[in-house]
Amino acid sequence: MASPERPPALVAPGPALPSALRARYARTEQLPGFGEAAQRRLRAARVLVVGAGGLGSAVLPLLAGAGFGTIGVVDDDSVEISNLPRQTIHGERDLGRPKTASAADAIRAIDAGIDVRVFAERLTSANAKRILGDFDLVLDGSDNFPTRYLVDDAASLAGLPVVWGAVHRFGGQVGLSWAGRGPHYRDLFPQPPEPGTVPSCAEAGVLPSVCGVIGSLMASEAIKVVTGEGDLLLGRVVVHDGLRGTFRELAYAEDPAAEPVTELIDYDLFCGIVAEPEPVPAASATSVSPGELAARLAAGEPHTLLDVREPWEADIAELPGSLLVPLDVVVRDAAGVAERLSDDPIVIICHHGVRAETARRALAAVGVPGIVLEGGLDAWSREVDPGLPRY
Repeated sequence: MASPERPPALVAPGPALPSALRARYARTEQLPGFGEAAQRRLRAARVLVVGAGGLGSAVLPLLAGAGFGTIGVVDDDSVEISNLPRQTIHGERDLGRPKTASAADAIRAIDAGIDVRVFAERLTSANAKRILGDFDLVLDGSDNFPTRYLVDDAASLAGLPVVWGAVHRFGGQVGLSWAGRGPHYRDLFPQPPEPGTVPSCAEAGVLPSVCGVIGSLMASEAIKVVTGEGDLLLGRVVVHDGLRGTFRELAYAEDPAAEPVTELIDYDLFCGIVAEPEPVPAASATSVSPGELAARLAAGEPHTLLDVREPWEADIAELPGSLLVPLDVVVRDAAGVAERLSDDPIVIICHHGVRAETARRALAAVGVPGIVLEGGLDAWSREVDPGLPRY
């Protein structure tokens, strides 16, 4: 496959840098082909980082150190203790704080002259145009498929390049999506995976150092896009295996038969996270709230609590009396699992509810009904038992 034509530098050079900044960036200005003009482009560039988690923590200090003049951060989450091993932009003092707040502090600690713009909200179809509208490029470090497709579509409509990264257990990927200049994310992944088939970072874990590797590649790609230096990852994906210490490259092209993106949609619905909006009769309800389940258990009503998480998760936190059967076992042998369950009503439990819904459907397909604990153990710990460890 022929390499796409190299686009020109994304951002025009800003004003001449004062002597203090020239001294700060002396080691990068001396790079062959870089020079003061490239540094002035970076200072004039406005970059939005989606997600202040593992990848955002790796990317944001590098962008600040490289000299990006305007950095935006969008994230609606707060810092939890289980974030700290891989989300190193946050510390113990930040527990409970919005991730955007601690991220902004870290950026300003590196360079107080950076214009930091904080969006402590979830990126949605309703606000994406407003948030992306003031930036030149986007770095997507989100950890879920609805947000990845939303970012790609919103950036495509706005004509913005997107440097995206993804991490999973011991490896990760990084690429550049730029509709109009080359292929973009939907050309590589036209359809999202089935819900529950790809565990999130919270469910599957990730080696902290992999976040650093993928985040560094993302930051390098952003610098190349802004300055026009180097060969961009248009039509290429870099895949890193942290256990083997290897990198490989996958090539892909634009899909000529793909439907053009003309509007933003309901991305949870597109990714199968929620069902089609339609009335559900009470008799066929497929979920139970944490409060309602707690009341049923307190009343002594018989239940089989089927936990479909991984053993390491159960070692951290579990509901007493629950039966641990990991999701892959349920999906692979639903009939066999069903034979070993009692006739008591089945309540299926996972971390957030997504895997439990996948298990419910697998069991329903072999004639065994069950209901899902809404929001999983995470919701239970918030609404019923604050003493249950969260992760």
